Amino acid sequence: MLDTSPQTLNNRIYISKHIQTGNAGGCVKLGKVLVTSAWPYINVIPHLGNLVGSVLSADVVALYYRLRGDDVVMVSGSDEHGTPIEVEALKQGITPRELTDRNHAQVAELFKEWGMSYDNYTRTESLVHKRFVQELLMKIYKNGYIFSQETQMLYCEHDQRFLPDRFVEGKCPYCGYERARGDQCDRCGRLLETTFLIEPYCVICKKSPTVKTTRHWYIDLSRFEDQLSQYIKDNKQLPANAKNFSLNWIKEGLKPRAVTRDVEWGIPAPFPGAEGKTIYVWVDAVLGYVSATIEYCRRIGEPEKWLEFWFNKDAKTLYFIGKDNIPFHTIILPALLLASGEDYNLPWNVSATEFLQFKGEKASKSQKVGIWIDEALELFTADYWRFFLIVTRPEAKDTNFSWNIFLEKINPDLNDTFGNFIHRTLTFINAQFNSEIPQPIELTPEDETILQTIKEKVEAIAQEFENAKLQSAANNLISISRVGNQYLNEKEPWKLVKTDREKAATILYVAAQIVKTVAVVSAPFIPATAERLWRTLNFPGSVHKSRWEEALKPLEAGHKIAKAKPLFQKIDADEKRLDEMLAKVRERM
Repeated sequence: MLDTSPQTLNNRIYISKHIQTGNAGGCVKLGKVLVTSAWPYINVIPHLGNLVGSVLSADVVALYYRLRGDDVVMVSGSDEHGTPIEVEALKQGITPRELTDRNHAQVAELFKEWGMSYDNYTRTESLVHKRFVQELLMKIYKNGYIFSQETQMLYCEHDQRFLPDRFVEGKCPYCGYERARGDQCDRCGRLLETTFLIEPYCVICKKSPTVKTTRHWYIDLSRFEDQLSQYIKDNKQLPANAKNFSLNWIKEGLKPRAVTRDVEWGIPAPFPGAEGKTIYVWVDAVLGYVSATIEYCRRIGEPEKWLEFWFNKDAKTLYFIGKDNIPFHTIILPALLLASGEDYNLPWNVSATEFLQFKGEKASKSQKVGIWIDEALELFTADYWRFFLIVTRPEAKDTNFSWNIFLEKINPDLNDTFGNFIHRTLTFINAQFNSEIPQPIELTPEDETILQTIKEKVEAIAQEFENAKLQSAANNLISISRVGNQYLNEKEPWKLVKTDREKAATILYVAAQIVKTVAVVSAPFIPATAERLWRTLNFPGSVHKSRWEEALKPLEAGHKIAKAKPLFQKIDADEKRLDEMLAKVRERM
């Protein structure tokens, strides 16, 4: 069993915090950064919209902080519990366990193919997770914040079962959306109870349910209104969409929220008298950020290291989610941590993207609307998709996927600007300077200005990473190579090398510095490509084991590089052709 009593935690935190701040033996302070992504429901394979809002955004930021030299742990896992899993298993005629075993293995492998750098991608069926959830909820129960009461719930007489969450749909009482779920409306984002729905129906048999009495256990969120409101107001990192949504929700008055459900598949509720009940999936899932950290630290042989991320007040905890998950991360999770009576770190930042739609529609596998992450990799390599999704990341408003936008970002930006600058610089050095970084003569004021501009852009990208402005960071990466291209076009070293080799050498020396810069700065966005470029530059080790400051350290004259090869290929297709290619992929899969 986990020893997480307040006294034990306080003693451990005092020790670990003083080590971290260098008060014990003069240790160097090392930043602690916990990066999390919303746990994907494992009832289906994620689509591109699922990926950009959580998993990919988290990975890009985790890779950045590792380059900064921070102690980074990135965690998430497959959300195996709850009604979406049961509904899908029923449709397929298999057990929830069979469904989640199959899908978890497939999704975990796909994330590796996408280059995701999780330290621990686990699952909610993990024994560590289930024990942690039960133990923490029992602490909250003993602290007096969880109570039970009889309540009215929808019941399907045809299927002989209660209808929690996604077992029921109907009209949203707030916005009128026709297909609101029993726990949340996809259109307005409001959290719901099944009995709130207008004209509800069972999603399995489509029949209208009746109302029956059952007993459930609730956490009294109203007792945390003031604390949560103050936490959200004081959190300067929270983006406007997360802050405004959360404060408006609190302003309407927080009500007790059920932490149990009448379903068989899930973590058994630990409360006295709660036999046959399981834990509500969103209580289960958000506590997984803690349990996944615990599980990882045990696996590496440092079982108490998790405390440094969850209790050390110098640590940053970063959450990457879609906007429909905001209340679970800004209200439900903080309330659970506060109710435990222990001084857990509350979320430092909750970066909530808007929705990525597909030609104005929500992704739907059955309607063939959207692109799924396994399909995407059949069409193009992961780095093409990673760059495209981040450079068009829906940070301020919902965005639409189209092949034309995809082509616009890959061909002119990634291939013609970024890739072309690197290739023309390195192949010129290969051909004219025996693959050695040329020795410059004295740099001109214009050369110095170029290098200063690059330095400022690298600093701007770092700030954008730390503010989770990833779209701007990706655009700034391209602007670095654009500066390099303009510099080469103006200086024309291919002509100058015939008349003034020393000046041409200086120009290529400056251009090579920019190539080294983008090799490092691009690593979070396009990790496989950055690794190839790092090897072409003939540096030891991996670019991902280097440091951010390497981006601005001079590349020494005389350094030998390898033979350059194109990093990208132009996509020779139009929107119609790409739709045909996707259709063929779906036929094969």
